[in-house]
This record gives sequence, C-alpha cells and structure tokens, in this order.
Amino acid sequence: MFIVFLTILGVQKYVNIFDIPISLDKNNIHLAIFLFLQLINKVMNSYKIYVAGKFIETSAILNVSNSFDGKVFAQTFLAGKKELEMAIQKAEEVKEILKQIPSFQRYNALMEIASKLRERIELHSEILALEACKPVKLARMEVERAINAFVVAAEEAKRLPGEYLSIDWTVAGTGKEGWVKYFPVGLIAGIAPFNFPLNLAVHKIAPAIAAGCPIILKPARSTPLSTLLLAEIIDETSLPKGALSVLPMNREAGNQLVTDERFKLLTFTGSPEVGWKMKQDAGKKKVVLELGGNAGVIVTETSDMDLAVKKCLGGGFAYMGQVCIRAQRIFVHYTKYEEFISKYIPLVQKLKHGNPLDSETEMSAMIDESNAIRVEEWVLEAISMGAKLLTGGKREGALVQPVVLTSTNTSMKVNSQEIFGPVVIIESYQNFDEAVSMINNSRYGLQAGVFTNRIDEMNQAFNQIETGGVIINDVPTFRADHMPYGGVKDSGLGREGIKYAILDMLEPKILVKNN
Repeated sequence: MFIVFLTILGVQKYVNIFDIPISLDKNNIHLAIFLFLQLINKVMNSYKIYVAGKFIETSAILNVSNSFDGKVFAQTFLAGKKELEMAIQKAEEVKEILKQIPSFQRYNALMEIASKLRERIELHSEILALEACKPVKLARMEVERAINAFVVAAEEAKRLPGEYLSIDWTVAGTGKEGWVKYFPVGLIAGIAPFNFPLNLAVHKIAPAIAAGCPIILKPARSTPLSTLLLAEIIDETSLPKGALSVLPMNREAGNQLVTDERFKLLTFTGSPEVGWKMKQDAGKKKVVLELGGNAGVIVTETSDMDLAVKKCLGGGFAYMGQVCIRAQRIFVHYTKYEEFISKYIPLVQKLKHGNPLDSETEMSAMIDESNAIRVEEWVLEAISMGAKLLTGGKREGALVQPVVLTSTNTSMKVNSQEIFGPVVIIESYQNFDEAVSMINNSRYGLQAGVFTNRIDEMNQAFNQIETGGVIINDVPTFRADHMPYGGVKDSGLGREGIKYAILDMLEPKILVKNN
C-alpha cells in the first residue's frame, strides 16, 4: 500500500528522495513504514518536538526556511518553561535507571541508532541541506560523521574509566587500597549551533548515552529538524523515555538551561560572547564551551604547494565559511606567496554556486541575509582601511561571492575577528618564527594548520602555537570525531570528542578499604 501511495503522489520524485525499492520484503518493510510516515509528515511540513519521551505540539509555531530561496518549507514548535519542566522532571525520574544500565545495553542502543540513521541517510541529508542551506554532498558527509560518532560512543561505553590505586605510599595508608569508579554526573543541558546541527548535537547526545546521563538538547532555532528526526530514531530504542528531550525553546526557557541547578553540566557550542556569559550565569554546574576561532594556516617554502592550495580551498570556503575551524588566515612564505596566489584565486573563482539540493553545488547561501550583510560590511570596511580585494565580494540576498583579501592587519575585523563567512585573507611572512607569531596574534586558539616537510618546524609549531590542536600538512578544518577537540583563550573551555566529552559527564569516586 505504501508504494501505491507513493505512486499516487508521484513515484519518481519520492522514490528518488527516499531510495525505496519497488518490491518490499520482510527485511525492508519497517523502513518502508517509517518512510511512509515521514512522507506524510513531509507533505504536512510539520515536525513535533520531543518532550520527556513524547512528540508534542505547542501553541508557539516555529517556521523553518531555506535561505537559498527564502521560503518556509516546514514548521515545528517552540517549547516554553512548561515543556522544559516536563522534560526535567522526567529526566530526573529516569537518571537512576540510566545509571544502572549495563555497558552492553548502552552499546546496543548506540549501535542501533547508528544503524537506523544509516538506513535513513538520504532523508536526513535532504532535511539537513534544506534547513542549514548546506550543499547536499556536505550534508551527507555530516550525517556520515554523526553515524560514526554513535559507533565511537558505543565502543567507549564498553571502556568507561576506572582504576585501582595503591594507598600505602604513606605510613598512614599501610594496609589499605583504593578503587576509583566514575559515576554519571546527572542531568545535562546541551545547546547545539546551526552550522553542524546534527553532528554537533550528536557530540552531546551520544556521550551522554554512553555515560548514562539524561540530556535535554536545545537545537538552534534556524535548524531544529535534523535533531528532531534523530529523536524519532532514539525513541525507538530501549532507552528509557526521558533520557533525551529535544526542545527548540523560547528565550526564557533557554536561559533556564543555564541557571537551573538541577542541570549538573552545561555543554554549549556557539559564539564566545554568548558562551562566556553562560559560564558566568551557570552557577555550580560544570561548563564545557566550544566557541569560535579565526584559525590560521602556515604554508612554508618546503611544503607541497598543490596540496596546500587544494586543502586551503576547501578549508576556507566549505559551507560558505560557516565553520569555526575553517582556514580564515593563510600565511605563506614570501618565496611562495605569488605562486600560491596564482593557483588559489582561479580555483576560488571556479567554485560552483547554486541550490543546496543540487549534488554539484559547492557554495550556496549563508544561513540568513543578516549574516551575509555583516560579512559584506566587514569586507568593505577592510578595503576602506587599505586591504586589497583579490576576488569576490558581491552579495545578493544571503548569497555572498567568496572573497580573498590581502594587505590586511589586526585592526581589521576580517583579520582579528571570526568572520564566519566566505572570506579568506592571505599574507606573506619572512621566517617561521614570524609565522608562528602571526598565528598566535589572535584572541582565539582553536586549531591551526601547518604545511611543512621539516620536522623542526612541525615540533616548533606543536610546542609554540597557542591552540587546542595543530594539524600538519592539512588545514585546521580537519577533525576526526574521536579526537580531543576544543580551544584555548576565547575559543573555549574543555574538550569535545566522544571519549573526552564522556569524561566531563562522569564524576570520580574513591573507595578506600583494608587489604
């Protein structure tokens, strides 16, 4: 009956979207049912929010639009203090149950989520492309990363920390020994950004499940749908209802995530201004902040120039530069500067712009027109202050032609601040010490990239560059989801990466006993 229904609506369109086989058997009937229900939901363009294990509507409608054409394509709902209280109370009810779930069951639940997300990868990719205006091939990569993050979390759930500790290092400890065990901290508040609305939400949800903590996740209001779709998958597992709530929220409820003492950990990804203010208001709870950056790249005279150019192209302009570790500042040795420019600019000019659902699209619109206007203003300001425009700069609505500037300095926002848009600056340097100083001359310190074939430069970069990560012969935009990820200075506090996030979600307790 499902294929008949699809046929009535137009077989080719919907079979292509959902990748449904024409003949159904017992192995894919469950998927067909899910896609059938999703199709009804898609036609209605309505997504319920996930509160305390139930999908509900509220009186506050939240429209979701695609910034490429400016059209509203779906709607969901905003939670208020009432819905948040429901979620908190249910989470408090189930936190002891979560604490007692054995590792193999956490593993099974996380692997089940990964498996079902893979089954529905095309649907999730399409919704993600629409809400975030992310080129669909990048959206698909994000879903793949989210799947991998759940797999990593499943593995880490089997090896939570614990240790035996000798106590008899002192006379007083004679005849005693200790066992250190790590316990879930309790209820977690997670706040995810718009730029990786699925994967960065998963970097909070998956570790929480592995650690045995309930979590209430607030997605960005511009991109809530991919996380709500994920909630549908998690709702199908054996995890107790209330272990997860996904709540797009009004401002009052969102503030309560920060101030309410029932939350034992706040994990936030977003802007430094908002993040540091949250830390001030968070009270006694743990706080993990993954904030912004204006990441730098050093291209040395010994580097593979073609590799550096290629990597810096994707690192600078992927997802229209709306990536906190993208290559914003590129510093090239003076002997290679002209060569780099001559190879880089033509490639920037060839980037294909278009609809995010087009599989060939490399650049689309920014998340909204106000941010596009801000980027345009910063570029024009820099030019008025003496910066040289090498290419790009035109804006039409939320679409910004990719920009490359040179002759900038730290008095210009494009150099000293996080642009979070399709703008790259390229400057030359004389020696490696100077290049390291140029990287460090920033309020941020998230990641840096260094292209070099000299071991001494690699070691110097690792020891002296003031960032949370140094990436050799690649751009700072590189991230593997199991590695420690976070920054220093204004770029944040603590580390994400599945194992490292889990550690923040646990508290050590020691048992001291007689031998």
